[in-house]
Order: sequence, then C-alpha cells, then structure tokens
Amino acid sequence: MKAYLSGWESLCASSTVARFVDCNLRGIGQVMFQDNPLSGALFFAAIVWGSLAAGVPQVAICGALAVVVATLTAQWLRVDTAALRAGLYGFNGFLVGLALATFIAPGPLLWTYVALGAAVSVVTMTATANALKALGVPTLTFPFVLVTWLLLLATYGFAGLGGDALPAEDVIAPYESVATAQLGVGDFLQATLFSISQVFLKASIFAALLFLAGLAVNSIAAAVAAVGGAALAVVTAHLLGAESDLITGGLLGFSPVLTAVALGTVFHPPGMRVAAYAALGTIFTVIAQAAFNVALTPLAIPALTGPFVLVTWLFLLPRQSFERSASR
Repeated sequence: MKAYLSGWESLCASSTVARFVDCNLRGIGQVMFQDNPLSGALFFAAIVWGSLAAGVPQVAICGALAVVVATLTAQWLRVDTAALRAGLYGFNGFLVGLALATFIAPGPLLWTYVALGAAVSVVTMTATANALKALGVPTLTFPFVLVTWLLLLATYGFAGLGGDALPAEDVIAPYESVATAQLGVGDFLQATLFSISQVFLKASIFAALLFLAGLAVNSIAAAVAAVGGAALAVVTAHLLGAESDLITGGLLGFSPVLTAVALGTVFHPPGMRVAAYAALGTIFTVIAQAAFNVALTPLAIPALTGPFVLVTWLFLLPRQSFERSASR
C-alpha cells in the first residue's frame, strides 16, 4: 500500500492532471476524514454502484461535478495549498452535489444548481473556518448542511426546480410518529450497514462494504469505529422506540457513524476512555437526529448531517480538558 501511494505521489508531483485528480479523490475521502486517494476512489466506486443500482446515475455524476467545481473554486480563491491538496475544500461540495441530485428532479437547471452549490460551499467553508478559529473546532460538514438546506428550501419558490424526494405541496405538516417493531438479526445487520452507506445518501449493503474498505485501507480504527458507531446507533434507536423503517433504512444511524469516527479516531487519541467518550457522543447523536427530524418536518427538508455537526462540536469544545485528564 505504501509503495502504491509513494508511486502515486511521485506522479502527482510531476503531473498537474494527476495532482488535480488526487485533490478530488482526497476530497471524497475526507467525507469520512480519510486523507487518502484510494479511500476516495473506493468511496466513489460505492456511490457509482449505489446510484446505478437505484436507477439514479445523475447522483454520481452530480457528485463528481460538484467536487471538481469545489476544487476549482478553492484554487480560484487561493486557499491554503496544503488544505486544498488534502481535499479539505472538496468534501462539502461533493456532499452538496449528492444531496441535490437525490432530492431534486433531474433537469437542465439541476446541473447549474449543483455547480452553484459546490462553489458556495467553498466560500462557506472558508467563512466558517475563520469564525470557528477562536473556538478551536473544525467546520466539519456544516457548509454542506447550510448550503443544501438553503438550496432545497428555495426549490419551493422556483418553478424550474422540482423536488424529486421532497413534498410537492403542503410544506407545513405535523410530525407523525410510528411505533417501532421487532428488530431481527437480519434487520439489525441491514440497519448497521445502511447506517454507514447513508453517510453518502445511499441505502446499499454492497456500497456499505466498499465504504468500509475505503476506511480500512487508510485506518482500521476508523472502520471499526464506523461499524461500532452504526451498531450502537441501531440499538439505541430501537431501545428508544424509533420508527422501524427509519432504523432499518439507516436514517437514524449515519450521523452517529460520523460522530463515532470523529470522536473515536480523528480528534482524540485512541484509548478506552476515548472510546467511552465517543460512545456517549454517538448515543446523543441518535437523540439529536430524532430531534432534528421532528424540528425540520414543518420545513420539509432533511436533517442531513446536522446532528453530527452539532454534537461533535459540543463534544470537541472541552477537548483540551479531556486530553489533560486522559494523560494523567
């Protein structure tokens, strides 16, 4: 693996095209905190597979368009070179492209909307990073969430943009809870894997396995955290009586997966105390996910990764005191 990456990095050093491809692949990998082009390639392969299997190839195409536009915008704005090459300005745009293509019906204006959203995500990323610098917390996927919420809400005011997976009318609607049902072993496994694939808005077991492979080639710990976080989220949601379809569809688990990876492997040194801290954050993200779902129902927009962003910020703010206590 190291030999492969060394050869690829040598090619990137001598080729502008290869370097640009590398930035985009790392941008895709950074959705789950993986600064590795192979991780990004496996993630994108999973998205292509999931999109084709679901009959929505435009989702993968819009994702590719968005990450390219985001990278070009970052270059145009002359952002920090190291951050750009690490893909830190591409992952939010990539998610914007996936989300818009998922929730908005295909059409000529969709491509323009995706490109616009990807470009604005870079501006939002830069603005958010500057605003949060004093707090010492990262932007995470906040630019993706904010930009996508605004763009989806705006579709209700534009006749040229029709919602594909959004309500067509009666935007103001009350939240209706549905009782949970028994969760069998097969349901549990599906829910766990779908929780991982839904990070990229996909409900596919094979795609989930490719996502796990993408994590494992760069960080075994991240892959373990993703599986553990997904399983913990499924159990928590079931014990709390969440709607069965939401559980088995992975719709209550994708934000907790990101929280588990972030708190357990990225922003804290691995260890038993960190694992317990990450588990606490993961459980609370399930609750936050349900709260976001209820709060956003009247607006008819999805929570996206908003719960992950909120809870991870909350759990990262005391990071210094946590690290000091962990070192004693």
